[in-house]
Amino acid sequence: MDWNNFRLTSRLNNFSSELIEEIYMILAEIDGVKNSWQLTGKLLPQTIERLTHAVIITSSGSSNRIEGNRLNDEQVNDLYRNMRIKKFRTRDEQEVVGYLETLTLVFANYASIPIKESSILYLHRNMLKYSDKDARHKGQYKFGSNRVEAKDQSGNIIGVIFDPTEPHLVPKEMQELLDWYAWAKLDSNKHPLILAANFIFEYLAIHPFQDGNGRTSRLLTNLILLQESYHFAAVVSHERLVELNKADYYLALNRTQASWKTDFEEIAPFLLFFLKIVRLQAQKAIKFLEEDNFEYLLSEKQLALWQWAYSLSPKLFSRADAIAALGFPARTVEACIKKLLDLNRLERLGQGRATRYRVCKPGRAMVF
Repeated sequence: MDWNNFRLTSRLNNFSSELIEEIYMILAEIDGVKNSWQLTGKLLPQTIERLTHAVIITSSGSSNRIEGNRLNDEQVNDLYRNMRIKKFRTRDEQEVVGYLETLTLVFANYASIPIKESSILYLHRNMLKYSDKDARHKGQYKFGSNRVEAKDQSGNIIGVIFDPTEPHLVPKEMQELLDWYAWAKLDSNKHPLILAANFIFEYLAIHPFQDGNGRTSRLLTNLILLQESYHFAAVVSHERLVELNKADYYLALNRTQASWKTDFEEIAPFLLFFLKIVRLQAQKAIKFLEEDNFEYLLSEKQLALWQWAYSLSPKLFSRADAIAALGFPARTVEACIKKLLDLNRLERLGQGRATRYRVCKPGRAMVF
């Protein structure tokens, strides 16, 4: 295959000079965060774990709500805490729990999940493992038409919004997409986020599964971002930002689909939407350190002591009070207090056995 002249490559060469300038301004901002903001060097592993936990909850709710699911974040969190049940009553619950498990897997194992057919089939199958209605087709390419249709209020079809790849052509086109992406990562001079957007759009246009294509595309987006070292994807939800901009998402997708497989394919609408969402992730991530969010610098036990101390404010407390209240070993309490003293969040009063502590008054604490 001559990948240099392949359709997926050619459409990345159709940009005007003005569009190229806009694209690379966005990419420069995103990569500025990627390259200069050393997340793992400033946030403790326990803190990253807490943030990632929150992202998994948020992303699972958002990705499914984009497709019509009705569960809110609180309900999703309850499901997360009870995933060991393995039996869920409603379709909404079944879909969300499958996404929760699969996104957790992606975040934990992204470095060892290759972008190939078997991985995509596995992600789809795992995502739908609890969904009764999807039992027939999970982890398998579609067997019938899944074109996007416009319907009137009575449910009658009045037009076709988009007609994706026919079922019998899906294996061929998916293999071409995967082979092109493998080639492009090695031999193309295009930025990895441009390649990612191109890959995700083509996947959505092929629409390879009977159902679950949008959700699988967002799992793949997280996987690719993490593999390309955009680690802020684990602390700011991509799916939530898409949900908040759902109208723009579908508008960009529809505009790009309108020229799909024509002589002049226009990838720009979806590409710009994709890059702007990733830029929003980067902007929100950097605020964790630029704003007064010092709690993100604390371990789980340090945070527990801080929250307890803050609840007492302005009362004084002793080391013994903290040990009794939190049940931590004395050395752990001492270490937590020292950390908060170093951060100017606590102040020490007295000496020896008479030593007491209290939360710093407003204005005394340092701003991070």
